Amino acid sequence: YGRRDLGFAPYGEYWRQMRSLFAVHLVGNRKVQSFARIREEEVSNMVEKIRGFLNRKQEINLTDMIVGFTNDVICRVALGRKYGDDVMEGRTFKQLLNELPKVLGSTNVRDYIPSLGWINKINGFDRRVDKLASGLDAFLSDILHERRNRRNKQESHGHGGEEISNLIDILLELERENKENIIPIEDELIKAIILDMFTAGQDTTSIVMEWTMTELMKNPGKMKILQNEIRNNITSCEENQLKIPYLEAVLKESLRLHPPLPLLLPRESTQHTKLMGYDIAAHTNVMINVWAIATEPSIWENPQEFYPERFLIESGKSIDFRGLNFEFIPFGAGRRGCPGISFGMAVVELAVAELVSRFDFSLPNGEMENDMDMSETFGLSVRKKL
Repeated sequence: YGRRDLGFAPYGEYWRQMRSLFAVHLVGNRKVQSFARIREEEVSNMVEKIRGFLNRKQEINLTDMIVGFTNDVICRVALGRKYGDDVMEGRTFKQLLNELPKVLGSTNVRDYIPSLGWINKINGFDRRVDKLASGLDAFLSDILHERRNRRNKQESHGHGGEEISNLIDILLELERENKENIIPIEDELIKAIILDMFTAGQDTTSIVMEWTMTELMKNPGKMKILQNEIRNNITSCEENQLKIPYLEAVLKESLRLHPPLPLLLPRESTQHTKLMGYDIAAHTNVMINVWAIATEPSIWENPQEFYPERFLIESGKSIDFRGLNFEFIPFGAGRRGCPGISFGMAVVELAVAELVSRFDFSLPNGEMENDMDMSETFGLSVRKKL
């Protein structure tokens, strides 16, 4: 959408107002808290689905469960309703979302050698991008039309004062108010923002959950410690998960070993600088390898080991993942750090706590922990390879 979104908009006044829009109206702490009911309901739905598999004595594909859960949460928060596999539009949307990170993580010859951009036409990359872009645009346009008509009908029947509980309706309300101190809200901007929610929210959130559960199953001793701490200290209310230090330590250690985006979105140097003897010109694209930083032996003791205890206060390392400690920046840092950290981690914390507290997990077919395949997929975001 012409770099109208927050992730790829160039730094300047437009980007600053976009950031403010996100912080105030979309993913601020108060707004995240307002979505607690949706998170709790969808976690409960996932738990019931797992119980159904157990009652039928069937093996569970936890990855499918996690992806379905995060998709349902994001759909309800962003679009106002779920789009499941039981309807054609839901299946189509799921296919588009699965294709999106693959395309974003593909090698684009034009990015490296612009004069060879014609190769993208031969290898089918341009056609693949166009098909994905048109499919997503058509879906989001239909959603906008549907929500706008629904709001108009509510207002015509005297129900215009109802509480707004999803992001697309919030944006439509801002579009109608057209406040002068906010960038003009239009359809292309709304679609760009909603697409940001899915690219930055759905994929990365499910990846963090997937790798966390994988590491816990590979390290059953750590799983047992977490289970005991959760089962002995909390109820099902999500606020209580925030008071479990070992849960936070487990999630931090999972993020350290498996950041959902090992390379942050490209940055740009704003001025000429010299780094370690190298001259870096202004406007140079800069890639930050957060995985390499988080597994650097000179910074981390036994960096390849899953050891949540390193993040407990008792260990003397009070390290946060919100950009204050540069040895651990899975979500970036500074002005271009991820604005949706609170939203994503609220989903992950509640879901992991409920899964671990309610079920005892084991590997299928007598597989041993040391035999687990920890291979990763290739792309912008890095999932566990199936």
